[in-house]
Amino acid sequence: MTGPTPGTRRLTLDDIQDLRAYERERDDYRRRIIELKRRRRVAVGPIVSVVFENRETIRSQVQEMARAERMLADEQIQTELDVYNPLIPEPGELSATLFIELTDEASLRAWLPKLVGIERSVRLRLGEGDGDGGDGAWIVQAVPERAHEEALTREEITASVHYIRFVLAPAEIDRFASGTVVLAVDHPEYRHATMLTDETRQELLGDLRG
Repeated sequence: MTGPTPGTRRLTLDDIQDLRAYERERDDYRRRIIELKRRRRVAVGPIVSVVFENRETIRSQVQEMARAERMLADEQIQTELDVYNPLIPEPGELSATLFIELTDEASLRAWLPKLVGIERSVRLRLGEGDGDGGDGAWIVQAVPERAHEEALTREEITASVHYIRFVLAPAEIDRFASGTVVLAVDHPEYRHATMLTDETRQELLGDLRG
């Protein structure tokens, strides 16, 4: 049996409603997306949160962008699809947006220079214990999303948003499904970890297993 063809989850123009049709259902659709993101959002410490993306969260982002910019031409919408489609995970992957949630200028000036490299400091710990890698936990390291890394990576100051990806082997997916999963940021200036709830873990298994 062969697996899914790479790229089969990607959005096309047919997936994006025109503005009038979207406006008619927008309120109900946004309520569904808010609930979906609730299951897929993980706070890691006081100022970092991670939202695991899937086809529907990315579709909603493109719909809202098209609405805000009043995009009517297929070419405009296709440009947005080309930007956001790489953020949709293929089977065996998790794709996420990392937010540094700071709202005031003083905090941004204080924290963003200290958190350079945070996009390379995120990991999943699969297994029992506190997951430092020495207690039987398996470590899956995040990598920055290549399509966006160059625009967001700086040597002296980091961005407040990063796009990251985890790639899991079949054995790691099985371990993800069967036991404790911890999402951790292990940065010299920011070390925090959060255990995924069963609800979130089951939600993300849908991404991993396709």
